[in-house]
Amino acid sequence: MKNQNIMKYVATCCVAATIGLFAYVVAESKMLSYMSSDPKVCINCHTMNTHYATWQHSSHRNRATCVDCHLPRDSFVNKMIAKSKDGYNHSVAMTFRTYGYNLRITDNAAERIQANCVSCHKEAVSQIMTNAALYSANGDGTMDRLCWDCHRDVPHGTTRNLTTTQHNLGVKEL
Repeated sequence: MKNQNIMKYVATCCVAATIGLFAYVVAESKMLSYMSSDPKVCINCHTMNTHYATWQHSSHRNRATCVDCHLPRDSFVNKMIAKSKDGYNHSVAMTFRTYGYNLRITDNAAERIQANCVSCHKEAVSQIMTNAALYSANGDGTMDRLCWDCHRDVPHGTTRNLTTTQHNLGVKEL
């Protein structure tokens, strides 16, 4: 009987410790903030400071946030799936320090960004899309180039490196 009480006490302590550890991880990682669309969420991790700082000085600052460009906008479910995949990839890269000085987007992320560029600027790119149908090297009417092949400085300036902004470890609010 006494051993049974001890086991209940140990089991209760283990459950409480697990819940406490989970709550600590949620709080320290600012996990719940990732559900929002606030651009400041992107700088929870200091490696994004350069990208945030350059976006602050871009023409897109008052028109588009990180989420508007980098995540699908067709449904909440697709947005959360993409956010989860990207978040997982970012956390692995940050944990194992595999990102280096130059961050590279995945092919999936590039497709999303391209689709969002075309969606937001559909009036401006309508002639480009028409020309793409006429002059496409693929012959299928798809664009052969990405928007940032020409517009390299939109919206993150000419930065290509995590160390290119002053005071990279702290972003100043404008």
